[in-house]
Amino acid sequence: MSDMLIKNGTVIDGTGAPAFKADVRISNGSIAEIGADLSSNGERVFDAAGCYVTPGFIESHTHYDASMWWQPDLDPLPGYGATTMIMGNCGFTMAPLPPEQKVKEEVMGIFSFFEDIPLGPFKEFVPWDWQKWSEYRKSFESNVKVPLNYATYVGHIPLRLAAMGMDAWERAATPEEIAKMCELLDDALAAGALGMSDNMHDHDGENRAVPSLHACDAEYAALFDVMERYPATCYQVVVDTFMRMTGPANLKRLEKLLAGRKIRVQIAGGIPTLEFQKGILPSMQESMESMKAAGVDVWPGYAHVSPTNVLSIVKSLIFAQSNDYVWHEVVLAESHDEKRRLLADPDWRARARESWDTQAWDHSPLKNPQDLLLLDSENGVGPLGGTLLEYAQSIGKHRSDAMADWILANGTFSTVHMAPFPKDEDLTLGLLKDPKSVGNVSDAGAHLQMLCGSGENALLLTKYVQENQWLSIEEAVHVMTGKLAEHFFLSDRGVIAPGKRGDIVVFNMDEIKYHQIEKAHDVPDGKGGTSWRFTRPPMPTRLTLVNGVPTFENGAYTGQKPGVFLSPQAANDDSPIAVAAE
Repeated sequence: MSDMLIKNGTVIDGTGAPAFKADVRISNGSIAEIGADLSSNGERVFDAAGCYVTPGFIESHTHYDASMWWQPDLDPLPGYGATTMIMGNCGFTMAPLPPEQKVKEEVMGIFSFFEDIPLGPFKEFVPWDWQKWSEYRKSFESNVKVPLNYATYVGHIPLRLAAMGMDAWERAATPEEIAKMCELLDDALAAGALGMSDNMHDHDGENRAVPSLHACDAEYAALFDVMERYPATCYQVVVDTFMRMTGPANLKRLEKLLAGRKIRVQIAGGIPTLEFQKGILPSMQESMESMKAAGVDVWPGYAHVSPTNVLSIVKSLIFAQSNDYVWHEVVLAESHDEKRRLLADPDWRARARESWDTQAWDHSPLKNPQDLLLLDSENGVGPLGGTLLEYAQSIGKHRSDAMADWILANGTFSTVHMAPFPKDEDLTLGLLKDPKSVGNVSDAGAHLQMLCGSGENALLLTKYVQENQWLSIEEAVHVMTGKLAEHFFLSDRGVIAPGKRGDIVVFNMDEIKYHQIEKAHDVPDGKGGTSWRFTRPPMPTRLTLVNGVPTFENGAYTGQKPGVFLSPQAANDDSPIAVAAE
């Protein structure tokens, strides 16, 4: 199945160069030949008339680390042309692990909270049979087969937990603990990790700063010393331009730590694009330029789709991340009877009103009921289609009380949806065209009960290319392929050229659609039942090939799982970059 001749298509090679008519021959999983009117050598022929033939799309920021253990089809990624995904972002990874069970469960709890995933599947489907990151890779490759290639960071948060135990939440590390972190980081990078990911942003459901926020400069310097021994690796960090607005201070600190070092750096949210972030934008831009002037190889990461939120009381971090820990009590309540009791309790309601009025961030959903849409009812009681503000006004109640009433009437599995944050499209377009930026960020695999979205790449082809002509098709493909492969040092893919791996997408632009989300009730809840996640129907592609093997064809996922673990390497390194488990 790895030999194919794709004929009659228009090739977009992923470099940003103009499209051209050509056939593409795939042999033994790699691109063997590109040219006009190629003759078949007996391999399967795929007719791509009327279609573009492009490199496979790279999902540059995902959190499938956990859920792919129990959802290995990675729905709906194959139908959106995705052939490689980057995992382990934002400091959240499943390795290394400490030996103590309590701290192992802390790692599970971090993933469960920040990615909105029930805790049960972590215990039911994941073996947790590793401590070092190198052991995690071996277990992963032995136990999980998926339809996409995957590459992953090692996270600063588990590095601290593995070296310090529960003290990682509270203090700076000792020299001995820093040395242990360096040993664990070296193990991961030697075993093929993309680099180290980090978090200078988040607080958990108990309002604790994540462990990486307690790291001192000496800890960072030691970890960066290790990274410099592996030049084809990246440092990825998320800074706060969303809640406590510490991003500019984060960047000034990082500039001092990284100046003069040969480390590629990706700043998630480095150039904030949302309207409510305008106040912080000039200082972030100034800080990014200062880092460049100091010789830091810095790339801003950004999303072309505006974030939105789904308020759920089943499993959601949105209340805590909005600085509202009263409604978060309802999320934490274990039974739906207890959730209903809280929502009806007068004392809880009084505290909830006060929290929404005085504690929630001004830009949070809780302060903007005009943007909260009553769309998803468990039982259809309604009202449906209007906003929380309209409903609160119609019944003469505070917006918190009104949402509690609406959920009690419509069922505790009902969700309230926030309209997308207003976004600066000119700024986004500038980032899309920036030769050193990391786009196609979706958070896919995370926040399963929010809208974080597999399939967001379709928006580049529809809104940005077809509808508004803000980008050429060549530019849009480059954003999702060649530029990302360069950033992550994945030098054997991302471009259609002889010798590159056979990660190929064939699609007809007239068939591409940006579909609305749908609920899929297929997430194990660890209690014998299921919860939900959001997904989309396929874009669809005509054909998605991963290492020459079709993963999506004839409008459906093929069931094939040819994905392999990818390790970074410099472009002039001829050693293998991907090794498939035999």
